[in-house]
Amino acid sequence: MIPFSILDLAPINEGSDAAQSFRNTLDLAQHAERWGYHRFWLAEHHGMPGIASAATAVLIGHVAGGTATIRVGAGGIMLPNHAPLVIAEQFGTLESLYPGRIDLGLGRAPGSDQLTARALRRNLATDPNQFPNDVIELMGYFSAEQRHAVRAVPGAGLHVPIWILVSSLFGAQVAAALGLPYAFASHFAPEQMMQAIALYRSTFKPSARLAQPYVMLGYNVFAADSEEQAQFLATSMQQAFVNLRTGHPKRLQPPVQGYLDSITPQQRDVLDEVLSCAAIGSRDTVKRALQDFIEQTGADELMITSMIFDHKARLRSYEITAALRE
Repeated sequence: MIPFSILDLAPINEGSDAAQSFRNTLDLAQHAERWGYHRFWLAEHHGMPGIASAATAVLIGHVAGGTATIRVGAGGIMLPNHAPLVIAEQFGTLESLYPGRIDLGLGRAPGSDQLTARALRRNLATDPNQFPNDVIELMGYFSAEQRHAVRAVPGAGLHVPIWILVSSLFGAQVAAALGLPYAFASHFAPEQMMQAIALYRSTFKPSARLAQPYVMLGYNVFAADSEEQAQFLATSMQQAFVNLRTGHPKRLQPPVQGYLDSITPQQRDVLDEVLSCAAIGSRDTVKRALQDFIEQTGADELMITSMIFDHKARLRSYEITAALRE
């Protein structure tokens, strides 16, 4: 099969704290490295009680320092929250510390609500050209030739792979026009996935960074030793998504028997859409779902996410999934 990678949000469980979340994240990354996962990415979110990866570059350094070979990166940095120079310096520092192992995925969403965005001192103007302009500015800071009045030190002359991470057609156009690899957030917003993939591939312009289109897709996996156990474990993610969509985000909740029977038809419709890019079940069920999804999309790589409450069960899910590539 194609390469499998991991997206981790450093989830904070109900009854736990961020410190334990960080220990779990590093433990997962170390297991992922042994199991043959290609990348381990962390995502920027702010003001979310169940997500501990707000200081994304700091956590990437923690994970990279505790592993040896797996690529570690951002999936992604929400660029509108930051000056491009600051991100170039942060990831130039990471690349200098862990050469050849750092990825930089960029998104254009704030990764927060409007109040949190203001607290980040973010410019809330909605110029559609600002994101691609910021990406171009950021790439300039990594150039060996000085393209700006200010140099990124460290950063200038370093090769940090840049990805465009989005859930929209606009992002597909940006990635294609700049000749960058493209990661679509199909694990939580799959509605435009096929249209976005087609647009990206059909309009892609080769660049010095990438000769041909490369598509990574987010995919939810809840694998266990039985179908029933997998369905049970998946209810933590289902609760998290419903809580988020109804404006009541919480720490990651324990799984609940019969959760899907307790929610409204509208909430079930929302979950059914998200779970269209998910595999829930035992080894054989997950393998068939993965094969079908790869065949349907032609994905070059999958970014697997498993929001499971129990850490040992989460490790087991990723272990089962890794073995399916053999």
